Amino acid sequence: MAAYGRGSFGGIGFTPDQTAINKVTEGESDFDTLSKAIAHSIQKITHNVSQIQKLISRIGTKKDSQETRDKVHQLTHYTNQLAKETTANLKLFTGLKVPSSDELKLKIQRDRYKEKFSNAVKSFQAAQRTAARKERASVARARAHSPSFKSPFEDVPKDKIPSIKRQRLSKMEKNVDLETILERENAIKELEHDITEINEIFKELGALVHEQGEVINTIDENVDTAVIHIHEAKQDLARAVSIQKKVRSKKCLCLVVLIVGVGIIIAILLPVLLTINK
Repeated sequence: MAAYGRGSFGGIGFTPDQTAINKVTEGESDFDTLSKAIAHSIQKITHNVSQIQKLISRIGTKKDSQETRDKVHQLTHYTNQLAKETTANLKLFTGLKVPSSDELKLKIQRDRYKEKFSNAVKSFQAAQRTAARKERASVARARAHSPSFKSPFEDVPKDKIPSIKRQRLSKMEKNVDLETILERENAIKELEHDITEINEIFKELGALVHEQGEVINTIDENVDTAVIHIHEAKQDLARAVSIQKKVRSKKCLCLVVLIVGVGIIIAILLPVLLTINK
């Protein structure tokens, strides 16, 4: 990928905070570290999308400038890298080995991150496409303003050129030279390449969901089994209590029978013993 900045596009470059990229290695992939990294990355992507949307709203207007376009390209490229690294971290997170008691917690957290990350990436991809569309339209207007220039892009039909010429051009689009137009078109190609990489991220997320299907089913089965075991344990306990009560009842009955028997024997033997003593 080309490096965006003063050397590539002219104007003032935009340098993102590289410390915000949370790349976690296999050895560091514990639950808390990955969880914090993924949460921070999703928040950063969402924030970047908001910034990109504000910047691309200036393209083709009086507020348009090369600095604005440099920032758009640098921020989209940086966010693209962040999205790829977040995908890698999410894979590590879903593959964590945790105690069976924490499996449900991991599943819930993973599903929550997956949903938030998917939404953030969708918004980012929409912003990328808007940026590419507006820049292509801007370049088309600029090259229509210079009829002698033949662009490598063939997306704008020739029968549309007259209407483009009649459109109101921004100051920036009027004051362009051949080298600047080429640089802008190369920048658009870089942006479109980043868009294809985001498509790959969606494929990876889809594959991740498929791969985790069996794991999720196993967790659910374990939870169901645990519930069954608890229910069976309750039944066993109830049976034990019932048996214990029956045993106690039998003991009490035997004791009563014994007492009655002893009483009867005494009642029979007592008169005999008294007669003998006389």
